[in-house]
Amino acid sequence: MKEAFVIGHPIAHSKSPLLHGHWIDTHKIDATYSALDVAPEKLSDFAARLKNGSHVGGNVTVPHKEAIMAFCDQISETAQKIGAVNTLWLQNGKLCGDNTDKYGFLANLDQQLHGWDQQNDCAIVLGAGGAARAILVGLVERGYKTIFVLNRTIERADALCQELNKALNTNALQSKNISQFNILSDHADLVVNTSAVGMGGSKFEGLSLKTLPRTAIVTDIVYTPLETPLLLDAKAQGLRVVDGIGMLLHQAVPGFERWFGLRPTVTEELRQKILGAN
Repeated sequence: MKEAFVIGHPIAHSKSPLLHGHWIDTHKIDATYSALDVAPEKLSDFAARLKNGSHVGGNVTVPHKEAIMAFCDQISETAQKIGAVNTLWLQNGKLCGDNTDKYGFLANLDQQLHGWDQQNDCAIVLGAGGAARAILVGLVERGYKTIFVLNRTIERADALCQELNKALNTNALQSKNISQFNILSDHADLVVNTSAVGMGGSKFEGLSLKTLPRTAIVTDIVYTPLETPLLLDAKAQGLRVVDGIGMLLHQAVPGFERWFGLRPTVTEELRQKILGAN
């Protein structure tokens, strides 16, 4: 039996066991996928056991996405650019790390809104934390010419833009204070919320979507609630919206394929199953 995992601290909230368990059952694979609470001081011991073959691989979530990189023998180019690892597997006795968040974000939009990136002059990304990094890498790769990174703390947005512009050999990323959204929004093709605003129904204060072009797309990586205040506002303006649950589902696909040798598909049945567990 092949064993996979998700590690974090805490980890009880994770939907990954339900998600991967669905695919394991659907394809009748002799495998398990478990949520393991690993405290930061125990991460080194866990990595050592993993290299000795305790599991075929697994996922990594908060607070270990950056720390686990020190224990990897090989890290994908994507994970190096993003600066975090969320997927692990063993290959020829070596612990390998990748980051599938960029893939999950792009694949969700590809599935929900075919051709969404054909208008790629300007994107606005709200937030400059860990979640923003993977999305910014993805938007640069999809050819967005100008990407404004808006954050309440401008210094954090500055540092992120400078780092990624250098890593990606671009000058597309520009930092701004979030208070400037209403000034910048009239040319935006895409708005992405990568911050925690929206969880539990919280909302951005003073942020108006009325100046966005009618062709603009608004997406949110928050999925609790599924329709955040930002998405509800966008729908009220007649804009196209994409919710965040699909990113969670799609980012899991590459890891599952690595561990079990079968590429699963993201279906409406799976989507409803995960939503029903909220």
